[in-house]
This record gives sequence, structure tokens and C-alpha cells, in this order.
Amino acid sequence: MTSLFAQEIRLSKRHEEIVSQRLMLLQQMENKLGDQHTEKASQLQTVETAFKRNLSLLKDIEAAEKSLQTRIHPLPRPEVVSLEARYWASVEEYIPKWEQFLLGRAPYPFAVENQNEAENTIQNEAQR
Repeated sequence: MTSLFAQEIRLSKRHEEIVSQRLMLLQQMENKLGDQHTEKASQLQTVETAFKRNLSLLKDIEAAEKSLQTRIHPLPRPEVVSLEARYWASVEEYIPKWEQFLLGRAPYPFAVENQNEAENTIQNEAQR
């Protein structure tokens, strides 16, 4: 009977050791989890700060770029803008004719007389 009693005491002590170790491990786990939450919050704050800084830098760079663009390439004169608009209108007008010619579905888009007229104009300009 004493042997059973001694075994019971030994098992009880072992149980207490295991429960004590379990409590210690649970406490360590809670501490580690708290540290992880703190570290994650710190990292999130760092990321937000970096994002705001980068956004501010990007706005500054865009403002500087816009400022440099206006200094390097001032707005064109109204005559140039008008000429450019007429040029693109002309291009858009002739695209279908040239497209059909390039696809082999239509003859050369300008008549021979227009070509002669252009050559005469060029020759007259060269003589001046």
C-alpha cells in the first residue's frame, strides 16, 4: 500500500510539474503574441509613414516636372496650334484614300495632273 501511496505522490508531483510548465509555456506564448502584435503595429505605422512620404515626393517630382516642361516647352503660338489642327485634319481626310491604295484596293490617291502641278510648284520655288 505504501508503494501505491508513494507512486501516487510521485505522479501528483509530476502532474504539478507538467501543469506548472504548461502555465509557463502559455505565458510565454501570450508574451510572444503580444510582441508580434506590437511589432506588426510598428511595421504598419512605418509602412504608412513611408507611403505618405513617397506620395509627397511623387507630388513634388510631378510639380517640378510640370514646371520644367513649361520652361522648356512654352505653349505654342495660336498660329502654330491652328496650323497643327489643320495638318491633322488633312491627314485624317487622306488616310482612307492612302489606306485603300496601300492595301492594293485602289489606284494611287492623287491624279497625275496633281502630281505635275506639284512638280511645277517645286520647280518654280527652286527658281526663285
